[in-house]
Amino acid sequence: MKSEKIPQNLPRHIAFIMDGNGRWAKKRFLPRKAGHREGVKAMRKIVDACFSLDIPYVSLYAFSTENKNRSEEEVRSLFSLIEEYFTKFMGEMLEKGIRITVMGDVSYFPENLRNTISEAIEKSRECTHGTLNIALNYGARDEILRAVNAAVEAGQKVSAEEFARLLYTADIPDPDLIVRTGGESRLSNFMLYQSAYSEFFFSEVLWPDFNKKHLYEILNDYALRERRFGKVKS
Repeated sequence: MKSEKIPQNLPRHIAFIMDGNGRWAKKRFLPRKAGHREGVKAMRKIVDACFSLDIPYVSLYAFSTENKNRSEEEVRSLFSLIEEYFTKFMGEMLEKGIRITVMGDVSYFPENLRNTISEAIEKSRECTHGTLNIALNYGARDEILRAVNAAVEAGQKVSAEEFARLLYTADIPDPDLIVRTGGESRLSNFMLYQSAYSEFFFSEVLWPDFNKKHLYEILNDYALRERRFGKVKS
């Protein structure tokens, strides 16, 4: 593992596809929900580390539209974890001045969970020390279709900039860096429109084992990359 040297060229927006909770649990002969709980612990540490580095925007792929196809027991367990996270840990984010935003169709969730999410968003609305953007019941294809339908219903022919304002991330810059853990090398329906010029890093580490050292290693790798956004190298 490389040293924890902090790079100078940090991303403005880093996004995480937090993969590997279930496999982490399976390796230890534990139920999948144990892996998800350990994943939440890792998430708290990584979010804290990112904001401590003054990275202003952090996005997390917490619950995808495809997650609904898992067993009823696992989905209920995920609901419980999400509610616990919002009620217990969001207070910490508020104390640090972190704004909470959510992308996805939260109407799918139970009423008590929807209310908890709404309360966290509302209480943090004026926070200015960073933005934690959480994808809940989110799928990028659904997001794009939602934006298209909004434009059609408004009778609009939109530019790229106007279309971007119809997405969940209307007031959030596109991710500079997208990190996926767990050894898979795909986006899995995450921020397809916003990731057009994102840098990618695919880690073999299962999410519950992902820590600050792994984060720093990735950030140091990112700092060495030359981002040209389609332009010719000078």
